[in-house]
Amino acid sequence: MKSFLGAKDYFEKSEIVIIGVPFDATSSFRAGSRFAPDSIRFYSESIETYSPYFDYDIEEINFYDYGNIEVTISNFFQLRKALKEKVKFFLKKGKKVLSIGGEHLITLPIIEAYHEFYNDLKIIQLDAHLDLRDTYLNEKYSHATVMRRISEIISVKNIFQFGIRSGTKEEFLFANRNTNFFPFSLPDLNNFLDKFLKTNIYLTLDLDVFDPGVMPGTGNPEPGGIGFNDFMKFLNELTKVNANIVGVDVVELSPEYDKSGNSSVFAAKVIRELLVILKNL
Repeated sequence: MKSFLGAKDYFEKSEIVIIGVPFDATSSFRAGSRFAPDSIRFYSESIETYSPYFDYDIEEINFYDYGNIEVTISNFFQLRKALKEKVKFFLKKGKKVLSIGGEHLITLPIIEAYHEFYNDLKIIQLDAHLDLRDTYLNEKYSHATVMRRISEIISVKNIFQFGIRSGTKEEFLFANRNTNFFPFSLPDLNNFLDKFLKTNIYLTLDLDVFDPGVMPGTGNPEPGGIGFNDFMKFLNELTKVNANIVGVDVVELSPEYDKSGNSSVFAAKVIRELLVILKNL
């Protein structure tokens, strides 16, 4: 089967644009997420385009794979400018954007772009880590500080953090006092109907939210994570809150740490389901 991420050829007709962001310069433990976009494209050939979970075939979706943005792998500020401008270009064209990292820091320039179009934007973060440090290794811009920097752009009360099970004591205090913080698992979204009803939501998915037993190919694996069925239950609940999902990123796959390729297949299947969500929400 042809790689589903390359299946659509016409940008102007597209509703959703996929962009790869092969950047991992601040990865602090196991680098390699810059190889994720191409790995996911390759392994997506092994899965069907039909989602039995939503009874929907992504062949029915007009999406366009832009390919990978050109980046200097060691220069975040160059990436920040280029990625922000590229995402703004897509948004001006009325597209939704699905970004594939790369490390989690790529989410910052994406949100900077989205913030210019959606002042009321709410962010759902699925992640093993809080990413709320003010600095990490004396750097303000890091995959470990990305949500702290984002909290300086949008209201901290518009950040919803799910599945978290790792961070410093200071990060946990900050989250408990400031964000909408729900550690260890994915909550029942029926409890959020009033918060998400008819709102614009951006979903940032760090693949280490999944248990390393099913997703070993990440830079910072953390025991105690969710499974695929937990994730699909969460997406199904998201479809019921009548929210508008305006953008998604999937980050922190490091395919070289799973030589079987299973983590890349897993990520490709996750992206298939997210394409359906982006189309229909």
